[in-house]
Amino acid sequence: MMRFLEIRRTGRTPQPSDFDHDFPALIARSLSDLTPDERHVLRSISLLDAFDLPLATAAADLRHEAPALRLIERPFIRENVFGLWLYHLHGLIRSTVRGADDQADDRWSPRDWEQAAKRALAALGEQYSGRTGRDRLLLVGCLCQGLALARDFRLDLGWLADAAWAYVGDSVWEPIAPPARDGGASGVATAADALVELLATLARRQHEHRSITASRLTAVTNAGLLPADLHEMAVYYLAKAQRDLGDSAASRRGMQLVADGGGRLAPAARRGLAHLARLVGDLPTAYDTARTLGWHGRQHRVEGDILWPHGDMDRAAAAYAAARDQADQHGVAGERATSQAQRALVAAFTDPAVADDEIHLAEQLLTGLDLRATSLIVRIAALVRDAGTPRGLEVARDLRAETRGAGITAAEAVLELALAFHHAVLGEQDKVRVVIDRLRELTRTGDYAYYADIARYMGGLPIPGQSAAQWLDGAEAVRARWHRLVQTRRTRVGAGG
Repeated sequence: MMRFLEIRRTGRTPQPSDFDHDFPALIARSLSDLTPDERHVLRSISLLDAFDLPLATAAADLRHEAPALRLIERPFIRENVFGLWLYHLHGLIRSTVRGADDQADDRWSPRDWEQAAKRALAALGEQYSGRTGRDRLLLVGCLCQGLALARDFRLDLGWLADAAWAYVGDSVWEPIAPPARDGGASGVATAADALVELLATLARRQHEHRSITASRLTAVTNAGLLPADLHEMAVYYLAKAQRDLGDSAASRRGMQLVADGGGRLAPAARRGLAHLARLVGDLPTAYDTARTLGWHGRQHRVEGDILWPHGDMDRAAAAYAAARDQADQHGVAGERATSQAQRALVAAFTDPAVADDEIHLAEQLLTGLDLRATSLIVRIAALVRDAGTPRGLEVARDLRAETRGAGITAAEAVLELALAFHHAVLGEQDKVRVVIDRLRELTRTGDYAYYADIARYMGGLPIPGQSAAQWLDGAEAVRARWHRLVQTRRTRVGAGG
């Protein structure tokens, strides 16, 4: 159809012989109808998923836009007024142009294609660098196209490294992997290959079991192809996955390595070390570390994470609100949503009516984000809000399957605490004991072992021996707070509130 329209555009009547060719041959015939400059532009833009006039002109290394202007009037150039870049070639046409066996005198050599890829990558970098504010759409668009060029033509990373940090910084996790390279070649052989795999894995981890994430990030770190700062990025997120899987020893080694390196993720790694101390119940160390983290280490959120297991919900809620507001000031959408989700959780233990509003806000802040663990926390918060009522157990089974399928031990443990709270409110001590047994099995590595103690505090059950945690203000104070939360909810449920 495009060939037919092109012939009609020239004023000639199409003939059957014009179409007695296979598809690549038709494309080659179309190429022969273009001026040399137009062919040059067409080959250049075939390297791009989408383009505008400045991008096409720069990729073709032309001083004037006229050849590109003439080319976009051709029927095989499509226009999308809602796209980041207005124009694009159909994928099949792109691949055919890049692989066409045309016999034109100006056909490109492999070196010509590589030079065009370098120009296109540089042009994308200029558009990325020239963006104003936090233009997430342009960031992701430039990154996706740039990664494909760097990977397919084995180019240096250049501006892609900075863009990768910008992508990670917001914790939004849009799909970032470019299409598979032509010919089906795979493997990690260059820095660009490694960066593609790193960013694609970070995005996919929201939909895969953490063991898959850990395996892929291990391959990236073992390849040793990334520059030092991006290698630390891979090590840090591998350590996070290992922590989620309960491999605290490996996680601690990775976090310590990144913290000692003093790079961009050193504050986050110090936060990771605070979390690891919290996991094993060394809460004083975790709290002391948290108070040194500042904004870059997400101090307020870490403080909230330490305070709520103590049953100190008011202070935890205030810490999470401060974390959310600080993230809002810095424009970090993922951190804002995560802090609000945690605030919704602690509100759910204290006041179901307040929790409704907090959960609703968390759901709003998650719109457009891909944060699996945070989404699970919001759903667990709804379960806690409904504790003591018949609807309190309706979603528990599905949630257990999802948290287990995600490989996120923290979410599994919090879910069990939510169920312990529900049964304690109803005075079902036998069922609380069943939850405690599940928690003991879940935390047999030692991480979150004190969650079983919290469940006992809820159910008014004795603790065999000492608590598994070193509490900030002693076990009796913690027991009293959790007991009071259960009694308050029991009174509310009994009053029909």
